[in-house]
Amino acid sequence: MFIKKLKGQVVCGLHEPVVTTPKGKLRGLKSDGTYIFRGIKYADAKRYCMPKPVAPWEGVKDAIIYGLVCPEIRANVPGDQYTVPHVFYPAHEDCQYLNVWTKSLDPNAKRPVMVWLHGGGFSTGSGIEHYAYDGEELAAFGDVVVVTLNHRLNVLGYLDLSAYGEQYAHSGNLGMHDIVAALRWVKENIACFGGDPDCVTVFGQSGGGGKVLTLMQMPSADGLYHRAIVQSGVIVPEAGEVVRARNRRVAELVLDELGIAPQDAKRIETVPWRALAKAANRANLRVNREQGCGFMWAPVPYGDDYAGYTFEVGFRAQTQGIPVMCGTVFSEFTSNSGVIIGDRDKNSWDAATTAAHMAAHYGERAEGIARAFAAAYPGRNPADALFADGVFRGPTVELAKLRAQCGPVYNYLFDLEMPYMDGTLAWHNAEIPYVFHNAQYIESSYIPGVSEALQDAMACAWVSFAKTGDPNHAGMPAWTAASADSCPTMIFGRETRQAVDHDAALIGALRVKRTLPDFLAPKDDEDGPFGREI
Repeated sequence: MFIKKLKGQVVCGLHEPVVTTPKGKLRGLKSDGTYIFRGIKYADAKRYCMPKPVAPWEGVKDAIIYGLVCPEIRANVPGDQYTVPHVFYPAHEDCQYLNVWTKSLDPNAKRPVMVWLHGGGFSTGSGIEHYAYDGEELAAFGDVVVVTLNHRLNVLGYLDLSAYGEQYAHSGNLGMHDIVAALRWVKENIACFGGDPDCVTVFGQSGGGGKVLTLMQMPSADGLYHRAIVQSGVIVPEAGEVVRARNRRVAELVLDELGIAPQDAKRIETVPWRALAKAANRANLRVNREQGCGFMWAPVPYGDDYAGYTFEVGFRAQTQGIPVMCGTVFSEFTSNSGVIIGDRDKNSWDAATTAAHMAAHYGERAEGIARAFAAAYPGRNPADALFADGVFRGPTVELAKLRAQCGPVYNYLFDLEMPYMDGTLAWHNAEIPYVFHNAQYIESSYIPGVSEALQDAMACAWVSFAKTGDPNHAGMPAWTAASADSCPTMIFGRETRQAVDHDAALIGALRVKRTLPDFLAPKDDEDGPFGREI
């Protein structure tokens, strides 16, 4: 595995670097001119309770190692450890920790702040899960303050127990309330780390992108962020009423599996974690059998907590004018890494082999998709049509057009073919190392002479957006904002270029009536997409 190399002496001293925050002093690290503070406790919370601010402390607390991550209800079985290297770390319910990277500790520096929300849906992951999440390079390259964080997930963060007492009124969205608490910590503390609390960008990928959209629908988050970036986080959702009903049914079944009567629901607060996780898994499977659908943990829209998904209820008026950037990668979950078919070597196929694979996968739609693909990407390998994303790209373009009525919005597509396996199209997560300026740390996607220039262009765009709300910069072509009728797309690849509505017909041809890639939906068995039953 390609491990990050130190650039020089890492300093951790008795008196430097030490920051004085409103609650107390924190000791961090200094690495080649960048200050690093890890494992800062931003809130405390008991099970199924709202997060609360941490208490003040005396002396100096160490912030030199990462904090605990949220437990996952299935043991993680990584199938993508080479393409998306993971960090596995101790887990505990007491997981409200964040990390900060910054070039300055001057309270008057007022550098833009970029707060990263990790992927993994609303079920798995952490702020340090991927090697690419390390914020040192982005902080140094972009002269910004980078923050990553952990928060409650799965049955701990999104089990709707509101039917069992007022004390559980927010239980279906506690993971999101943790994020709001982290943003409130940023508002109150980030100036101590050289950041500008009035220039905060929330950005996230996959489930993290979904969390960004959810924040925009939460009144409690208003005023805590000023720009929003959604990376591969837009899908066609189920109706809010369906989500509410299904989550409450899962709550009923979790209590049933634990042998807890409704009037004794408070007992769930003290059930051992392993028993709770097993009960949640069994409850999910029972819902799958009852309703013939896959249950995925997600925020529950109700009351003033969370207004609901934008496609169903529109954007809240309070978010008017907040700049948004949104985009996807070319293949997402359909990359030729073996997900669709066993024959990965697309660059060696002749026309007949390509046509046969297209017909086998798309059926009667194959010819129409092939024509639309050739029009969208003239001169490109026709085999790539087999791996073009049909789940995220369409809804993301729709979101851009919808959002354009509220404020500036910019759309992108990451489209870099990697050398891995003789040519592998961009997979879900592939853009993250380039955004974080960490491409050189990921073996599978690093291309000497190409990756350096591409990560400069992308990281500059993300940083420019964080600073001004506009991703344009001198190192790439002009990037036009979307409108209600048109969606210009900046395509990041070996050649970075803008295309205007280039794949509209292809989006229509590829559109599928589903909310998730089929292989991600939980199946009626003991194993799920994120690991084995614990």
